[in-house]
Amino acid sequence: MEKYCHSCSSPLWMEQFQGPAEKYCKYCTDESGNLKPREEILKGCASWLKSWSPDLDDQTALKRAAHYMKAMPEWAED
Repeated sequence: MEKYCHSCSSPLWMEQFQGPAEKYCKYCTDESGNLKPREEILKGCASWLKSWSPDLDDQTALKRAAHYMKAMPEWAED
């Protein structure tokens, strides 16, 4: 079974996303494998959304990222 990051859904079976934590990618954790704060991950997700939709304004990107994160196991209760 393929694993995904519980915070952002990055594919953990791909080496480029693997980090020190078992259920989180390297972008969602610090060097010790601890999950980064929600706001930091939210900004990263918004930046990722803007990278493939450059006309997206910051506010809309943050709103869409917050909505996306609600579907992730780590943030589902937020």
